[in-house]
Amino acid sequence: MEIIERKISEKILNLIEPYSVKNAKIGLGMILVVIFTIINIEVNGQEKSITEKNIRFIEYPGFPGAQSTWNDIGYNPKYNTVYIGVTNHIDSLGLYEYNVSKNDMELKGFISDLANLRSFQWQGKIHSKFIADPDGNMYFSTDGGDTRHLDFMDGPHGYAGGYLMKWDPAGEKLTNLGMGLQYESMKDIDLDPETGIIYAVTFHQVHFLVYDTKKNNLRDLGRFGSSYVPRVLFTDHWGNCYCVDWRLRLVKYEKSIDKLVFDKESLPVFPSTSASDSRDHLTLPIIAYAKDEDKGIIYFITEGAKLLAFHPQKIGIGKVEDLGGVFDAKGKEKWDYLAGNLNIGNNGKLYYFIGGHGHYAIKNKTVFIEFDPHSHEKRILFEYPTTTIQEVTGSSVKDKEGNLYFAARKDDGSGASKPFMIKFNPEKEVQ
Repeated sequence: MEIIERKISEKILNLIEPYSVKNAKIGLGMILVVIFTIINIEVNGQEKSITEKNIRFIEYPGFPGAQSTWNDIGYNPKYNTVYIGVTNHIDSLGLYEYNVSKNDMELKGFISDLANLRSFQWQGKIHSKFIADPDGNMYFSTDGGDTRHLDFMDGPHGYAGGYLMKWDPAGEKLTNLGMGLQYESMKDIDLDPETGIIYAVTFHQVHFLVYDTKKNNLRDLGRFGSSYVPRVLFTDHWGNCYCVDWRLRLVKYEKSIDKLVFDKESLPVFPSTSASDSRDHLTLPIIAYAKDEDKGIIYFITEGAKLLAFHPQKIGIGKVEDLGGVFDAKGKEKWDYLAGNLNIGNNGKLYYFIGGHGHYAIKNKTVFIEFDPHSHEKRILFEYPTTTIQEVTGSSVKDKEGNLYFAARKDDGSGASKPFMIKFNPEKEVQ
């Protein structure tokens, strides 16, 4: 506030200095009008400060054994609701609905009960996003929950495979649309609202699936990975779907020709100092995204802590712009950060949390970042100990009022984690 007051004072002095009482050529009233105009411009032109009132943590009731959430969050514009899948990371999945208008979080039930799953059909978690179709139905897919369950089948009853699910909010009915591939999870899905076709990627054989909901026709377009699996699928304005192959190239399902198209160039990465330091950042590139619907830009965050801007085109693969790293701490590798979440505000700025799986911007703390994609300026909004926020996931989840949502978890102090939802609005206080 002192900076604003000083700037206003300087402008007022500059305004009245050329005039003396004897030589004033404009009236006092006009001077006051100009002064109040300056004050209005200076005060209203300043960015509103973001405080704790702009952010809220919302608990999940009725699930005492809940441990985590994994990118499994999505918004339903028809009903103005947010859906989240919460897991105990073993065999129990809670389906939650947050009603934005009522400011109410409700447990709609557990997937095993809602879908009438038998014991051998158990699922460990939901890893995919929740995606809405034009009628307001929500789609998601299920996952084994742990690599060992798929590698060694040492879960409660082996692992049959992941399922594609449809939730009807009006009738509160969950429909099991069937398994993707036997023994394979489905890491993420997306949907073309024009055709109703659902896209999916499997874990861990990395098959790209195309499912026509109207014809109940599932097609496997083949395997395009080996030692990694894409964690994120996303669609463009035309309903084409994208992910990344084992060479870090964007792969596009181009619906006009019903084929996969591969980019010629790999996505940008930070060089690692040694093979032992590179961890997974060379094999799991895109872990979060946010869509700027007005400008037609899709922003990415990669496993290697890169921020990228993608400019899709209807035919072929568009341009990828390198926006630099998510953070830059002195003495720390540029790729050694984890930010598996991304959202874009109505102000055009990007918001993401850094922290998780042992990779933090500040030791033992999770930081919340605001990034301006035009100036490339970053600022830390909040710092949280891992007992408050340990890791955050979720991509491009925003409601009609400009509120942004994230799926989060924290260290409960015993070594286990506790999940909760984050609601944030950079421009106003949240309920």
